[in-house]
Amino acid sequence: MDILTATELAEMLKMSKGQIYEMTKERTRTGSMKAHPLPVLKINGNLRFRKGDVEAWLGRLAVSRTA
Repeated sequence: MDILTATELAEMLKMSKGQIYEMTKERTRTGSMKAHPLPVLKINGNLRFRKGDVEAWLGRLAVSRTA
């Protein structure tokens, strides 16, 4: 299981680290991405992301956009 930091995820998604943090905030989860929130783990106050969960999330986003 690969665990990513916010910086590593930002590089993977070709986004800024700030955009990653915005997508993990509670208000984002109740906004336009409510149906498909970015899967995040909080470990000792640090945000971490399971690569497999993020890849599955991307797949769900692609399906929801085409459906």
